[in-house]
Amino acid sequence: MGFGDLKSPTGLKVLNDFLADKSYIEGYVPSQADVAVFDAISGAPSADLCHALRWYNHIKSFQKVKASLPGLKKALGHYGPAGVEDTTGGGDAADDDDDIDLFGSDEEEEESEEAKRLNEERVAAYNAKKSKKPTLIAKSSILLDVKPWDDETDMVKMEECVRTIQMDGLIWAQASKLVPVGYGIKKLQIGCVVEDDKVGTDQLEEAITAFEDYVQSVDVAAFNKI
Repeated sequence: MGFGDLKSPTGLKVLNDFLADKSYIEGYVPSQADVAVFDAISGAPSADLCHALRWYNHIKSFQKVKASLPGLKKALGHYGPAGVEDTTGGGDAADDDDDIDLFGSDEEEEESEEAKRLNEERVAAYNAKKSKKPTLIAKSSILLDVKPWDDETDMVKMEECVRTIQMDGLIWAQASKLVPVGYGIKKLQIGCVVEDDKVGTDQLEEAITAFEDYVQSVDVAAFNKI
C-alpha cells in the first residue's frame, strides 16, 4: 500500500484518485490516518486535483486539535491504494515491523468503534437541537357573514350567541359590524383567528347555525393564512 512520494505530482495524483469517492483516508470521520497523510504533503494540492484539495482544506481545519482525532497514527506506507510502492522514506524497517498486525485488525476495530461512537454522539446532539426548536402552528384569519332570518331578528342577541361559541384554537375578534343587505335586513360581519389543525370552517358554520332562532345561514367572506 502507499501513495508514493506525496511531495511529487505523481504521488498527489494517486492521492487525488484515491479520494475521488472517499471523504477521509480511513473510515467516515477524520482520524490519525488523515493526519499522517496530511503531514507528508508539502503544501496544498493544485486546483486540478480537486478531490485532494478538498480533503486537504478540510483536514487543515483540524490542525489545532489533530492530536485528539481518533485512531493510532501508523507509518505512511500503511495508507493508500494497494499496489503503490511507498517511496516516502517515512520510518525505518523496525518501525514497519512494529506496525505489522500479525493477529488481526484490533486497531481497525477500535477505530470503527470510535467512529460509531462519534456518529451516535452527533446524531444525539442533532436530535436534541431539533427537539428544542419551537413547532410552527398554522393559523388562519376568517371573516364570517352571519345572516338573520329577517329585519326583526335581534342582532345584538345573535352576536352574543355567536360569541358564546368556544373551541380550543378559536379566538373571536373584538370588533364586528352590521352590514346592510337590503329591505332593512343587516348581516353580522365578525372575524376570528383559528388554529388550522383544531378548527375548521365547517365546524364554525355548524356551531353558529345551531342558533336557528336567530341565524339563517353563514358564509365565509374572507379566509387568509397567517
